[in-house]
Amino acid sequence: MEKTIKVLVVDDTSFMRKAVTRILETDEGIKVVGTARNGREALEKVRVLAPDVVTLDMDMPIMDGLTAMRHIMIESPCPIVALSSLFRDGTVTFDALRLGIVDFVPKPSGAVSLDIDAARQQLIDRVKIACAVNLSNVRRVRLREDWSQEMELDRLYGFQPLAYVIVIGTTLTGPNTIIRLLSRLSPGLPAAVIVHQEISPKIMDAFAAEFNRHVPWRIEAAQDGMAVEQGVCYIGTNERSLTLELNESGEVRLFSGAAGPDPLNAFFSSAAEIFGRNTIGLLLTGIGNDGAQGFARIKAHRGTTIVQDRQCCVFPNLTDHAIRKGVVDLILDERQLPRTLEALVTS
Repeated sequence: MEKTIKVLVVDDTSFMRKAVTRILETDEGIKVVGTARNGREALEKVRVLAPDVVTLDMDMPIMDGLTAMRHIMIESPCPIVALSSLFRDGTVTFDALRLGIVDFVPKPSGAVSLDIDAARQQLIDRVKIACAVNLSNVRRVRLREDWSQEMELDRLYGFQPLAYVIVIGTTLTGPNTIIRLLSRLSPGLPAAVIVHQEISPKIMDAFAAEFNRHVPWRIEAAQDGMAVEQGVCYIGTNERSLTLELNESGEVRLFSGAAGPDPLNAFFSSAAEIFGRNTIGLLLTGIGNDGAQGFARIKAHRGTTIVQDRQCCVFPNLTDHAIRKGVVDLILDERQLPRTLEALVTS
């Protein structure tokens, strides 16, 4: 028999504590072992109950979700799924993902939601996935500088022509790794970065705006028809397809449409068709087996394919699958990624 997943539900409203408990326990593989009304109470119950997963609201009295998350990950590390109405607050969403939560799931209609059942399967799935994380690889991103301050743009970007594209695919827990990578990668490269990741469209704009303050790259939420420019990182969600196309003037544009069954394969393949040998594909932590076919297309065009070493992946499924298919050129520790990408683009 599979192990029953023990969950602690943390929310300041009685309605939501009961609603989330009821939803989770419709799955016989999940047992809610306790509830808490605020972050301080959550810390005490995590120590006593030793849950496998915590669902955590962000906006609570006495101790908010972000503060509780910091303490939990230091004192009693445990996978956390944020379930919050604060999905339009860029600081909250960005910090939660930076600190290493498994996912930020928006409450469907505010703090006291009558249509929480619409998100039932997503919440159950996230809790089950969270229970399978490699917790030792969940790490907060330490950011060195606020890049929103006024700077000399020619020194920062260098106004390089767009010659390369770095296309990155990831699923759950990927945003944390993306933040770390972009904080260390020079925006002065003759390249654009395009990321296809698992992130709710509801939090995308707020997340991108806050992300933009903390890394030297210009961060944009990917939009249909948007021009691809050097020094910009475009972030797309796997709830929409994201591919690259040339318009009639020969400009590279993003195309976003309905989500398909293997979005990373289509994403990588479209980049290879346009940039050829100047395409760098990167698969990071994530679940599923998408991306290997797209990597094969990059290799067929003499581009470069890279995966994050499974030893530093929270979920190694994506990278393991690509390696088994024989379509990977380089397997790198996360710390090696920035300097390797820079060497590939400037060589």
